[in-house]
Amino acid sequence: MSTRSTESEDASARDHPRYAQMFPVLSAADVERLRRFGAIVHYGKGAFLYRAGGLCPGVFVLLSGKVRIVAREGLLRERVIHTYTQPGEFTSDVAQLSNKPAVVDAHVIEDVDAILLRPDALRAVMVAEADLGERIMRALILRRVLVFERGHGVVLVGASGNARLRALQNFLNRNVFPSVTLDADKNAEALALLERLTPQPDDFPLVVCPSGTVLRNPDEEQLASCLGLVPEFDPAHVYDALIVGAGPAGLAAAVYAASEGLSVAGIDCRAPGGQAGSSSRIENYLGFPTGITGLALAGRAFVQAQKFGAHIGIPCEAKALHCGADAFAVELCDGRRIAARTVVVASGADYRRPDVDGLARFEGSGVYYWATPIEARLCRKEPVALVGGGNSAGQAVVFLASHAEHVHLFFRGSSLKQSMSHYLIERIAGLHNVTLHAGTALTSLEGNARLECVRYRSRDGSECALDTHHLFVFIGAQPRAGWLKECGVALDAKGFVLTGADVPGSDPRAMSLQTSMPGVYAIGDVRSGSIKRVSSAVGEGAAVVAQIHAYLAVNA
Repeated sequence: MSTRSTESEDASARDHPRYAQMFPVLSAADVERLRRFGAIVHYGKGAFLYRAGGLCPGVFVLLSGKVRIVAREGLLRERVIHTYTQPGEFTSDVAQLSNKPAVVDAHVIEDVDAILLRPDALRAVMVAEADLGERIMRALILRRVLVFERGHGVVLVGASGNARLRALQNFLNRNVFPSVTLDADKNAEALALLERLTPQPDDFPLVVCPSGTVLRNPDEEQLASCLGLVPEFDPAHVYDALIVGAGPAGLAAAVYAASEGLSVAGIDCRAPGGQAGSSSRIENYLGFPTGITGLALAGRAFVQAQKFGAHIGIPCEAKALHCGADAFAVELCDGRRIAARTVVVASGADYRRPDVDGLARFEGSGVYYWATPIEARLCRKEPVALVGGGNSAGQAVVFLASHAEHVHLFFRGSSLKQSMSHYLIERIAGLHNVTLHAGTALTSLEGNARLECVRYRSRDGSECALDTHHLFVFIGAQPRAGWLKECGVALDAKGFVLTGADVPGSDPRAMSLQTSMPGVYAIGDVRSGSIKRVSSAVGEGAAVVAQIHAYLAVNA
C-alpha cells in the first residue's frame, strides 16, 4: 500500500469546523486527574496501539511520544487522519465504550508512554469527572463521525442496483460503521480486486473487512461477525434487567436503568433506533425545534446507555423467552442464552406488507420499507410512489420530495387529517412536486428485472397505472412478539402484548407496564394500546425502570 503525505492529510482533517473539539489537548492538571483511573503503558517505535479490525484496549492519553492514526481509503491506499504529538492528546473513538473493534490503525512513530483508560475506567471518568468526561466524550463521538463521513472502513463492491448491497449499506449506516462502496463495473480498484478474486455472479456484493478478510455475498450476521460486532455475554452472569429491542423505548429504558445502578443488558436484531431510526427527520420531539434525524437521535441514546454501563449487543435476535423459578432467560437465534431477573419487551414491530400482487417479487428491486439517503440517491430525479397515511409516510414524502422528480402519495382514507400530524400535512401541501391520491388502493406491481409500473384503483373504482421504478411502503407494522410464546405472555387479538389492567384477570392496581408474567414488562410499539410516538416510547422506557425497582425490592 502507498501512504499519502502526513502533512496534506493532517491538513485535510484540520479544516473540519469542529477540529478543536475533535482533537483537544488536555492540560497537565487534567492528565493528573486521569492517572487514578488508568495504568501507565509503554510502546516502542514501530508497534501498534491497535489495528483496524482488532479490539482496541481503550483510550490512550499521551504522556510522551508520537502516534499516527491511519485509515484505509478504498483497497489500495491509506490516509493519515491525525498524528498525536503533544502530551495530553488522547486516541480512540466512541466505540471504545463498548469494546468494539477499531476502524483505523494507531501506529507508534516514536516511543510512547501513555495512560491507558480501559472501557470500565473510561465510564468511571464520565461519572466521577463530569466536565473532563464531557470533553473526552465529545471528541470520541466527533472522531467516529469524521471517519464515518469520509468513508473509511469496510469496502463494499457491487452494482448500485444490487438489493443485498443496499441492505448491507443500510446495516452499516445505521450502526455508524464507516464504509466505502465501489462500483464493480467502473471503479479501477474494484476491477483490480475482481481480476484477482475471479468471483462468480452470485458472489456479489463482495465485502472486504478491515482485517483483510473477503466475504462473498454475505448476510448482515456474517458481516457483523467479520467486523467483530457480535458481542459476548457472560453465560454465568444474571443481569438485573434484560431489554429486548433498541428502539426509542428500549434505549430509554437502558439509559435510565443503567444510570440508576442496575446491571443492564440490551439486544437488538438490527441496529439502534428501531423504526424511528430510519426516519429522515423527527420534528415534533421535545427539545429539537429544528428536528433531528432518527439515526442521530438513536446514536446519541445508544452512546448514552453505554456511558452508564449498559451492555448492548447488536445484532442479536431473540428466539424465545424462558421463564424460571429465580430468573428469566432469553434464548438467541445462535443458541446463546442471557439470564436476567427482569425482562423488558421492547421488540417493536415489523413493517406491514400490503396484499398486492407482485409485491414480494420486487422487494429489494423497487419496493422499499424505509427512506434513507441510500434510497434517495437511487430515485434521484425520477417519479416515486409512496403508500401510507401516517406520520412515517409524511416524513418520507417530505424527505423524498427534495430528491425525486415527483412523489405520488397513495392512501385509503378521504383525508390525511385522521392519521397524520397537522404540521406534516401543511408541509406536504407546500410541496409543488407531490400529488395526493386519496381513497386509493394498490392492486398490482409489474416489471421485469425491476419494478416498472404500479397499478391502483381510484376512489371512483377506475383502474389506473403509474410508471415508476420505486415504491415506498409505510402502512404500519406488526408486533414482534412471537418469541414470547414459550413463556405464555398474554397477547391481544392482533398479537400486541397486554399489560397492566388489560391483562385478563389482573388486579386493577397492577403495574401499568407489567405483562401477564410478573417480572416481564412491555413498552413501546409492541405493547397493546401504546401511542405510536417517539416521545411516548421514551416515556414508557423511563417509567418501566421504577416498576423494575419495585419488583426487585420484593423479589431480590
